[in-house]
Amino acid sequence: MTPPLGASRLLLSLAGAGLALLLILPLVPLAIWSFAHGWRYPDILPQQWSTDAWSYALSPASGALQCLVTTSLIAGATTLLAAAIGLPAGRVLGLCRFRGKTLVVLIVLAPLIVPGIAIALGLHSVFAWLGLTGTLTGVILVHLIPTLPYMTLLMAAVFASHDPRYDLQARSLGASPLMAFRHITLPAIFPGLLTAAAFTFLVSWSQYLLTLMIGGGKITTLPLMLFSFAAAGRNDLAGAIGAIYILPGILILALAARRLTPPQPASHPAPHPAMPALKPPQ
Repeated sequence: MTPPLGASRLLLSLAGAGLALLLILPLVPLAIWSFAHGWRYPDILPQQWSTDAWSYALSPASGALQCLVTTSLIAGATTLLAAAIGLPAGRVLGLCRFRGKTLVVLIVLAPLIVPGIAIALGLHSVFAWLGLTGTLTGVILVHLIPTLPYMTLLMAAVFASHDPRYDLQARSLGASPLMAFRHITLPAIFPGLLTAAAFTFLVSWSQYLLTLMIGGGKITTLPLMLFSFAAAGRNDLAGAIGAIYILPGILILALAARRLTPPQPASHPAPHPAMPALKPPQ
């Protein structure tokens, strides 16, 4: 027996509220720590409150805002490069059938299977030989290792459901390959591309080990700063930096969810009682 519509909406609302609660609860201690002036066991809440951690985190002396700019620049550049490589690679994997395709997919997945420390140690000698260690370019390039599989495989799934005959029809009508891609292919794959870009940005945003190994301490990002304060036992500063650290990710997910949410169908007003409803033509 199918539950009534009202009960289904109530269950969905409860499930959504429960999921939101599970996501928000781990952030509550982070927010409390950022305003706490010491928080000792067994106190449920801090005995003293202070904004010193936020004052320091937002001051130029901390370097948090500069790290925020650096982290955003690295994640944005990594996303653009991953899209430039992963979009055509995903098109081939999604639309073409060829011998050895399974092996190619496994190679693409390899950076997600191999332990990160092994990849970092192996790449460090290569990047040192190329003179890319301790540079922003080197950090951006090394971030392609964990992000490119997400972009490529997500775009492959998007292109697998795309009908290339629309592109061929546009070409047969005189459109150039660039025009066909811009006006036919890109609007069709844009929601999937936006999702892949959001995943890529967030994966690059959260990189710690690769940034530490290739950056060599010269390129400081928010994850490096956050871990340094946490390791030093400065939980108040770690809470404030952590709040700054997660804010862009929340904004990106919110914007992506808003863009990907389908619009609600327009409700048609009921016909006036004195006027008969219009009937479609036979």
